[in-house]
Amino acid sequence: MKVVTLVENTACREDLGHVHGLSLYVETPKHRILFDMGPNALFLENAEKLGVDIASVDIAFLSHGHYDHGGGLELFFKRNETAPVYVHAAAFGDYYAVSPKGERYIGVDPKLRGNPRFVVCRGKTAIDDELTVFSVLPTHDLLPSSNGSLREKSGQGYPPDEFRHEQDLVVTAEGKTVLFGGCAHGGIVNILRASEKVLGRAPDHVFSGLHLTNPGLGSDEPDALVDAVAEELAARKNTHYYTGHCTGLGPYARLKARLGDRMDYMAAGTVFEL
Repeated sequence: MKVVTLVENTACREDLGHVHGLSLYVETPKHRILFDMGPNALFLENAEKLGVDIASVDIAFLSHGHYDHGGGLELFFKRNETAPVYVHAAAFGDYYAVSPKGERYIGVDPKLRGNPRFVVCRGKTAIDDELTVFSVLPTHDLLPSSNGSLREKSGQGYPPDEFRHEQDLVVTAEGKTVLFGGCAHGGIVNILRASEKVLGRAPDHVFSGLHLTNPGLGSDEPDALVDAVAEELAARKNTHYYTGHCTGLGPYARLKARLGDRMDYMAAGTVFEL
């Protein structure tokens, strides 16, 4: 299995662009997968430089309904004419970031709602013997406090986003299991536990942002939360983690110090052969 980071906040090569967002390309024996499309056309530009043919993707997934993961959706439809895109039923909600400066829309383009190539998911969907997509019911275990600034508009108000629109992907191929997530707004520990119910064991590899920083406010999660997450990750002794995007460089360094060679950074341009 091969995983290529097309878009991330940083890049490992000078010829590649970087932006706040995430897009991953995955090759398995049966599939060419696009997991998220970043905020704009950068996933296409970087893919070309990395030798990834987006037109040949046969299946795609949107992790949740935020622009930094789904802003490239319309461009994907134009470049790739056939691949279905699996989205959660709540992906086109009215999502906002709220700060002292006001409210800012951060959802995906509402005019794409109803596109016939969307496959709408709720709960757990087994696609074939390689792919299963699932969502996590909201819990309160080790949730990032930065979720507090993320809201879903309802009438004239902005109540907290419950992240019903977030979903994750489990890939099983060549004797390995890999969990793919977007931002882990539902808490990476909760998502790991849900994936373990799907798989019957911990995944061998995890690719996901961990949302341990708040870029809008320029602050990281408290060290105590990061350390508690690190201990939960470390407890899965045979799992290797790859992270970036909304994890934050400070929290990443703290996690890396605990997990050592079981954690890597997935900057744009990184290629992992699993």
